[in-house]
Amino acid sequence: MKYVVLGSSAAGINGVRELRKRDESAEIVLISKDEAIYSRCILHRYLAGERDMDGLCFVEKDFAERYGVNWKKGVACTGVCPEEKQVLLENGETVSYDKLLIATGSHTFVPPVKNLKEAENVCGFRNIEDMEVLKEVARTRKHVIVMGSGLVGLDCASGFLGLGVKVTLVEMAGWLLNRQLDEKAAECYEEAFRRAGVKQYYGVGIAEVVLNEKKEITKAILTDGTELPCDYVVVTAGVRSNVEFLKDSGIALGKFGLLYDATGKTSDDDVYGAGDVSGTSPIWPVAVKEGIIAAANMTGSNAKMTDFFASKSTMNFLGIPTMSLGDVNPDGEEYEVEVRETKDSYRKIVHKDGKITGAILQGDLAYGGVLQQLISRKIDVRKVKKPLFDIDYSDFFHMKDNFEYYYETAPEKL
Repeated sequence: MKYVVLGSSAAGINGVRELRKRDESAEIVLISKDEAIYSRCILHRYLAGERDMDGLCFVEKDFAERYGVNWKKGVACTGVCPEEKQVLLENGETVSYDKLLIATGSHTFVPPVKNLKEAENVCGFRNIEDMEVLKEVARTRKHVIVMGSGLVGLDCASGFLGLGVKVTLVEMAGWLLNRQLDEKAAECYEEAFRRAGVKQYYGVGIAEVVLNEKKEITKAILTDGTELPCDYVVVTAGVRSNVEFLKDSGIALGKFGLLYDATGKTSDDDVYGAGDVSGTSPIWPVAVKEGIIAAANMTGSNAKMTDFFASKSTMNFLGIPTMSLGDVNPDGEEYEVEVRETKDSYRKIVHKDGKITGAILQGDLAYGGVLQQLISRKIDVRKVKKPLFDIDYSDFFHMKDNFEYYYETAPEKL
């Protein structure tokens, strides 16, 4: 059996590992545009000078040899021919496959802001090439605007701290990390970044950038008319899946990227997908799990991506640890919300019909283990006979002979 994997980030690398684990004699070919394997989650540490390339690498130094992989590095895929079971590379080479895993990730999308696409001093925050550019920016520029305050945007802002650059965050939503946090939890980070010298504008976007004769941005005009000095823009607010090479392949694409089911299978039985290439799962742990599941199914297994924790994010900006699970900003009266605050922590749990659908832990993550067990075991929290935030493992780790879990204080089935 010959497996071909496109992409050397979280999904692709973990797919390779799983393929070798399940098929010791298979031929595995890894094809990547990148010359090196590195974690995009900690690129800000490279920008800040806290890590070098070795510090970004998340695989063994002998990865290719250890897993018996033929790694074709520094070359992009330009097409896929499912009928012939071949992938076409930019160097003119053709590679055949029995099963194909597409994990090509995504790239920065420059939004339709007036003059932005024509500007010379703008880039994304997606790869090591961007970091090399931004290292030079930190040495030569004074006012950097970061478009977007999602996880990548905050990574970018964090990376610039201490480099002598004045950083401004501009976000269309009402608060930072609006997908992962509620307004209360976001306020904690907003204040911390404010103390670190980062200016922030929420509920507004950039309407226009003003260029000089060299097509360099000199200032940005926000949608409310505010004018900001600017000599560099980093775009973190939008990404697009790397699926251009699939447009003539016949493999189904959706609005955001490659379409595949919970097993990783695409519209072609021998082609699978995983990670950012779907355009819907930008979080590293999700990409890892999708790569593993797709690879398992490529070798004949029957695994599915049905985990609630696909929407789990754990972060630690400026020394403030936070965990976010599911939908933390529900819309509807049928949801119940419980909150507990202390001087040093903030906890919020959202549940519907007894099942937890979202949660935030900030400052103290010690309750995270219990919370995840409540979710994974599908325990009906309406039957809990004590305050929800006071539950510990002893309350529900009791098992009947038929493997049903129950509370010691309420022995009915949960």
